[in-house]
Amino acid sequence: MSNPLEDPLYYLHNFRQVLDWLGQRYADLLAPDEAHFIQQFDSLPQASQALLVRMVMRKGAHFRAGKLNYVEIGAVQQAVLPLLAQGWVTDQCLLSFDELFSLLQKAEILAAFKPWIEQPKAKKADWLEALSAQFGEPRCFQHWCPDLADPLYSLTVMDLCDRLRLMFFGNLYQDWSEFVLADLGIFTYEKVEFCAESRGLRSRDDVHGFLFLHQCQQAFEAGEALDGVLEQIATLHTDNPWLEKRRAKLLFQVGQYCERSAELALAEMIYRGCTYPGSRARLIRVLERQEDVAQAMLLAREAQLAPESAAEQQHLLRVIPRLRRKLGEPAMPKVKPRDIVRLDLELPAPEPLMSVEYCVQAHLSDHGAPVHYVENSLINSLFGLLCWPAIFAPLPGSFFHPFQRGPVDLHSEDFHQRRAELFAECLDQLGDERYKRTIRQRYVDKWGIQSPFVFWSVLSEELLDQALDCLPAVHLRHWFERLLLDIRANRAGMPDLIQFWPEEKTYRMIEVKGPGDRLQDNQLRWLEFCGEHQMPVTVCYVRWAEQEA
Repeated sequence: MSNPLEDPLYYLHNFRQVLDWLGQRYADLLAPDEAHFIQQFDSLPQASQALLVRMVMRKGAHFRAGKLNYVEIGAVQQAVLPLLAQGWVTDQCLLSFDELFSLLQKAEILAAFKPWIEQPKAKKADWLEALSAQFGEPRCFQHWCPDLADPLYSLTVMDLCDRLRLMFFGNLYQDWSEFVLADLGIFTYEKVEFCAESRGLRSRDDVHGFLFLHQCQQAFEAGEALDGVLEQIATLHTDNPWLEKRRAKLLFQVGQYCERSAELALAEMIYRGCTYPGSRARLIRVLERQEDVAQAMLLAREAQLAPESAAEQQHLLRVIPRLRRKLGEPAMPKVKPRDIVRLDLELPAPEPLMSVEYCVQAHLSDHGAPVHYVENSLINSLFGLLCWPAIFAPLPGSFFHPFQRGPVDLHSEDFHQRRAELFAECLDQLGDERYKRTIRQRYVDKWGIQSPFVFWSVLSEELLDQALDCLPAVHLRHWFERLLLDIRANRAGMPDLIQFWPEEKTYRMIEVKGPGDRLQDNQLRWLEFCGEHQMPVTVCYVRWAEQEA
């Protein structure tokens, strides 16, 4: 069949694929109810299997029979019987009035609760508050609405299916739609060999730990008391570095919230115990805000000896002079910033929704010197194409399901170290003309495949050819090596535009700033880097011409 979605049971085949995958790779991690589910699911009639999967893949847990009309399933009330017998679906679920209200149409509510509705012509939503105050006790659907012939079926295995989805994907943000998007060809993924050690969750404790952190995240986002949330987070004990990083990230988010809420003592406590990148810089700032300048300076000097990143180093250059002033220490000699070529333009006011970058691109672009709006996309894409084998190397713990855009450990501190030889082999091609052939061929071979670096929608063949002709290999090497130093930080902040002179085989990058805009920290770091390596870069400041009366 040319289109997999032409099979009306495509979703069932996808679900079975997940169960087969879990049975083969995660059998030792499955809880008894999960193993029982996988075993019993296969014994159900096909119509019952399909009905359950349809319910699992839809939003919510409650479904009226009349809303479950599928040609390939047939009679719903027949197909649901084995599911009721298994206890995976129930028709006796207790519903609050609010839940019932969302399941009924306006006319049905009016028919069932007319004596209690004072304004029958009002909007449905206007009835909820008054009615829910009068009906506080939960009841099952047929008790709420005995005159309705349309039964209600409620899933009881949604949590179980979410756990299976978690084990398959290694996260809860990907869902069953991944299969559909892949089947339609909207997303295609690199085929990576999965070794036996390639599992996102390695033990049952990892499964519990992930779900526990997810619950803590939900509690925090729901606005529950921070003391309680922090106490819960502190109870997690794990030897899984990946989960430990997730916990550190959550703590960092809570710390940032405390800063914004001026709960500085709590923010200080959180940051002191947090290993997430940036925590030390935030702690210095919190100490300064609490006027504990001596402690802030002590920590800043400690960080200065071994900065965790270029971002922290830049932060220290800004904060240490300020702390010295507050402590009455003599001012440090000012370091003259590197000169950056500046271009000032006065342009006609743009059309609505037209960005300042596109205005500058249109103004500067010439037949012999085209300008492209690339921002971070070009350099990242060239890196991603040249280093494709290293990025998608099937190392243990990097890939564990077929729908990954890139390796799980992409932002880990040892990402480059684990693949050092592979990256060296790729970058060695920059020593001769091989890199051009490799990048052009990979552009053809890998077109459209998901990658954490390649921006297919931007990288046209024309842009690729101009870049390979005009960008010196030595500059590419500098950019690529900087990316590998800190992928999370350095993949952003690159200049907005790039202009090529194909005849001369030269280029310049252009950072565009509209009226009132200023350079961000990551942009300043890239500009400094380009200046250090004599790369042609310009900052273009735009002002709008005044309209004549």
